[in-house]
Amino acid sequence: MDRERRWPDALLTVALLAIGLVGTAPAGVNQGVDAGPGAYPLVVVAALAVAVRRRRPLVTLAVVTVATTAYLVLGYPYGPILLSFFVAVYTVAAYRPVRDAAVAGAGALAALLAYVLFGARSPGLVGLMPVAAWVVVPFAAGVTARLSREAVARNRTDEARRLADAERLRVAREVHDVVGHGLAAIHLQAEIALHLLDRRPEQAEAALTAISRTSKEALDELRVTLTVVRREEVADERAPAPGLDQLPHLRERLAGAGVPVTVEVTGAPLALPVAVDLAAYRVVQEALTNVLRHAGPATAAVRVGYAPGEVTVEVTDTGRGRSRDAAPEPSGGSGLAGMRERVTALGGTFSAGPAAPGGFRVHATLPLREAA
Repeated sequence: MDRERRWPDALLTVALLAIGLVGTAPAGVNQGVDAGPGAYPLVVVAALAVAVRRRRPLVTLAVVTVATTAYLVLGYPYGPILLSFFVAVYTVAAYRPVRDAAVAGAGALAALLAYVLFGARSPGLVGLMPVAAWVVVPFAAGVTARLSREAVARNRTDEARRLADAERLRVAREVHDVVGHGLAAIHLQAEIALHLLDRRPEQAEAALTAISRTSKEALDELRVTLTVVRREEVADERAPAPGLDQLPHLRERLAGAGVPVTVEVTGAPLALPVAVDLAAYRVVQEALTNVLRHAGPATAAVRVGYAPGEVTVEVTDTGRGRSRDAAPEPSGGSGLAGMRERVTALGGTFSAGPAAPGGFRVHATLPLREAA
């Protein structure tokens, strides 16, 4: 299990242990029951079992149920040990399939019925409903939490897929516009050059120069745009040239998908070349998409820095950095490789990796000149 999940369970175990050791005797005083020395080993066992609740939920429930049942059958007072029992039932319901959880919960309830029937302080049949509530309430809460968590995960996956599909459609339109416009202009200038080549070579030369310029501009734009075809990005609006001015809207979209994003800008904003502006935006966009798809519950921070001759973008998050850094990428330049390709195509530098103290960091520097 991930290390970040162990710390909350360890803290919960310490809390239950402290509450059990400190609160059992006062609970006995309030109920007029002596909490003898034999009660405390059972309280300790029940609390310590919680430490592995998410790694071994069924084992945890079994140990806690045995300890709690023995505690009650021996006539010790109702006390903090029931908190450990509640946590164990909740965990099974929250992290195991419904059928497995239901069987385990029924087993725990059956064990507690031994206290109702044979306990030293048995409440009799009137105790059936309270004892059943000790199982039913945490079980219902756990099932609700699990269903909610699964729904959030499905929504995040569906949202990422929908945005990626919408972006592919938008890129197809961009490519059509770039190629269609460029080829139409080149065709027109080529017809003029052929018509004037013999009679007015000076005008034919101008037409050929225009063809050269138009083809270079179209190829530069197409080279940047086609990189997107191999990647899945966060965007679905129809925009001919997205840029850093759309970061607030991107932040809102990610917040709606469950990833809070902050944006910080340093330096005086500059008018960027279209290709640079697009590449910077795409790097931020792809990095935030990776947060959405791979980081788990996380927040993200975007920093844009304007300096003479260059612009830098940095995206950091608080999610699972190592898993994304170590995961192999599909061939064809997707993910981090796709971002690196886009940046280096413009003569920039790119780096990505785990961030301290945790999470992931993507950083790109783009010169404010078109790549040769």
